[in-house]
Amino acid sequence: MARIAGVNVPDKKRTPIALTYIHGIGMTTAFAICEKLKIDVTKRMGELDEDTLNAIRSEIDSDAYTIEGDLRRQVSMNIKRLMDMKCYRGLRHRGGLPVNGQRTKTNARTRKGPAKPIAGKKK
Repeated sequence: MARIAGVNVPDKKRTPIALTYIHGIGMTTAFAICEKLKIDVTKRMGELDEDTLNAIRSEIDSDAYTIEGDLRRQVSMNIKRLMDMKCYRGLRHRGGLPVNGQRTKTNARTRKGPAKPIAGKKK
């Protein structure tokens, strides 16, 4: 397994797909990296030589991309800032409710957790 940016990327997957295993790199960015470094997108990660892997590592480590720990820290700080401001989105985060305007009367079980029975609710 190749190790890029502290993540083990699978050898048997095509290069752009394998790069998406790194938090902060999606399909568009992965294809852009392959295009910039002139890597064939049909090649598997295990087929790449060490020079190509080093080129990928140096490209990802450049300041152009925010990935892994830095990105997770940045997202959590943004959420914490919203919660400290006590704005609507911050209150939704704090309450464990959907943030982006989804309905909560019937759905949102993933965010709200398992249904809690209410005593005397039976009809």
